[in-house]
Amino acid sequence: MNEKELKKYWKSEENVAHMKGWDFSYIKDRFKSYEDELSWDYKEIVKSFLTPDAKMLDIDTGGGEVLLSLSHPFDRTTVTEGYAPNVEICEKTLGVKGIRVCEVTDYANMPFDNQEFDVIINRHGDYDVKELYRILKPDGVFITQQVGEDNDRELVNFLLPESKKLYPGMNLAVQKNLFENTGFEILMSAEEYKPIEFYDVGALVWFARIIQWEFVGFSVDKCFEQLLVAQRIIEMEGCIKGRVHRYLIVARKPKI
Repeated sequence: MNEKELKKYWKSEENVAHMKGWDFSYIKDRFKSYEDELSWDYKEIVKSFLTPDAKMLDIDTGGGEVLLSLSHPFDRTTVTEGYAPNVEICEKTLGVKGIRVCEVTDYANMPFDNQEFDVIINRHGDYDVKELYRILKPDGVFITQQVGEDNDRELVNFLLPESKKLYPGMNLAVQKNLFENTGFEILMSAEEYKPIEFYDVGALVWFARIIQWEFVGFSVDKCFEQLLVAQRIIEMEGCIKGRVHRYLIVARKPKI
């Protein structure tokens, strides 16, 4: 394709970039994230702390995909979500099952009682450590897998040179210290970087539009020259690469 045809194609990918839940199946065969090769298994860790009578909260559940795979009793499960389209999905797919669905965007003031939950889980969502401490029961556990501050930075810097790091402090060392200073006991922790590869620039365009909180200000028009460079890299090397940054924390609130 010539440059005019490429731009038309990339603009079409930009225009269809809408997320439902947390579903990347649209670009499934055009990119690969090696996140599945992390040394820990988030779901298995969560399951190891769940008992049938545990009252569980899933913060920023997305579309509830991970939550439902845990098969926890619905009447013992609460979820929060802050992205309006996902809230609607949650109400239709989770609420009808008897799961309590709460729209939450203020993580420092959550609509829950003191010491309400036995287990709180959070995969790639926001949290406030002091608020977690408040709503967890004594001996309760918070389990999180987080997207670190360096996630996709190579790709962000490539498309948007000189862009600032938006989430400084989102790394294991800083966050462990924050939890410990709040009174938590760290039971498990880990941090890793894994590759992410794009085999088609259109997939990268779709991804950058979806992950707009990382690729701030991205558009095909604004980044067209860099996208052309990405096209040449893919033609020569087969893909354009970045890294995902993940860390894991399992923290327990001590017994009184």
